[in-house]
Amino acid sequence: MPYIIFVSVGHRGGVAVPDDRYYQPAAETMPRADLEALQERRVVELVEYAYERSPFYRERWDAAGVHPRQVRTLADFRERIPFIDKQDVQEFRQRTGDPFAGLLCVDRKDLTSITSTSGTTSEPEFFPELWESVPPLVAGTARDLWELGLRPGDRVVIPPGTFRGFWDTLFQLLGLVPLYIDTWMGQWGNVLDAIEQYRPAYVQLLYPMVVELERLADTRDVRAALAPLKAASFAGMPLGRALTAKVRDEWGVNLYLYTSAGDTGTAWECSEHDGYHLWEDMVLAEHLDPSGGADVADGAVGELVATDLDNTAAPFIRFRSGDLVRLTRAACGCGRTHARQWPVGRKGDETVVGDVLVGVQDVWDVLETLPETVDGIFQIIRPARVVDSLRLRVGYAPEITGDLADLRARVTDAVGAKVGVVPEVDLVPAADILSTSSSVAKFPRLVKA
Repeated sequence: MPYIIFVSVGHRGGVAVPDDRYYQPAAETMPRADLEALQERRVVELVEYAYERSPFYRERWDAAGVHPRQVRTLADFRERIPFIDKQDVQEFRQRTGDPFAGLLCVDRKDLTSITSTSGTTSEPEFFPELWESVPPLVAGTARDLWELGLRPGDRVVIPPGTFRGFWDTLFQLLGLVPLYIDTWMGQWGNVLDAIEQYRPAYVQLLYPMVVELERLADTRDVRAALAPLKAASFAGMPLGRALTAKVRDEWGVNLYLYTSAGDTGTAWECSEHDGYHLWEDMVLAEHLDPSGGADVADGAVGELVATDLDNTAAPFIRFRSGDLVRLTRAACGCGRTHARQWPVGRKGDETVVGDVLVGVQDVWDVLETLPETVDGIFQIIRPARVVDSLRLRVGYAPEITGDLADLRARVTDAVGAKVGVVPEVDLVPAADILSTSSSVAKFPRLVKA
């Protein structure tokens, strides 16, 4: 059995008054006009706050000829405040030696902790946290977990670690009882034992964990083992249609996906499973032309540009996330009024072969149709975005693979028919690619060699 710590936590203390449907009903169903008025007030306050306290923003805005007194509306903000991206932040950090890249707006001694992103889309980014009340990320996630059906007294499986937050605060808000278990690769036989014995209501899944469960399903009734769960969540590298269907349909798990809100927090599915909700009282989400600053139409593909509205420690302001999403501000079937997004990919992830654009999802769609490669574990090998040939490293399941030459031929033909370029295919056991994981949530899809 794995080592387990039971932690009893209290119930909410005046933070929210949930009903059966929403954790914070007034905030989650706020009329759009009220929501936009709230965003405007917070943006005006944020610009003045960041200019006074952040060397990074003061330097950039002075260079752009911008002063907080010029920003009094959302329109002023969008017209005058310049964009930033990760390269800007990293350059400031390298130039100044400031580990917080000039973003820190509070005294270092007042910080509660320093946590990190998963590193799903690039190297992990470290975040200074100031938890003098309910942290923003926790406040938003409380709404999401309530939507999953979690209620006071439920047990939840949590892997110990430093990944983006100390979650006891969240559990205290919801009155949950965390079971701290090692859920990383190689441990899921023990995890299933623990779920069957202690009957938790929730577990967090990542891609390698689902792949391991798929292997365990050959010798174990995974559906029966996971039956105590009310829900599970999944984040990090996309799961793919085939594995998502396996978890939901074959294993009977009520699975909720979530993704990044441009490194300002997270965006979760609701029970409608129709897009990921961005909590717009916490983040100002712009949906812009990836190569410029113009708005794109509702439902079209654009780049998510995010601004922290409630992060007083080190806010991102007009942060170009590099995430390509479809976005709508139409009300959801669940009754929530906040914007929803559907991730499409990352800027620059397309590989250009001659005059053909090849996307990661294009290759993934093909591999999910072949039983030996259905898990979609592969890499595109490219020294640069523009290449002369399409090279693929494809992970296969050795236990069901017979003739490698036959599999290589089928992969080559299927990918070539889909993307219009005949690939060079290197077959390796899927575990070899998973072993290159660079964080808790991903292995690299694009590699130089």
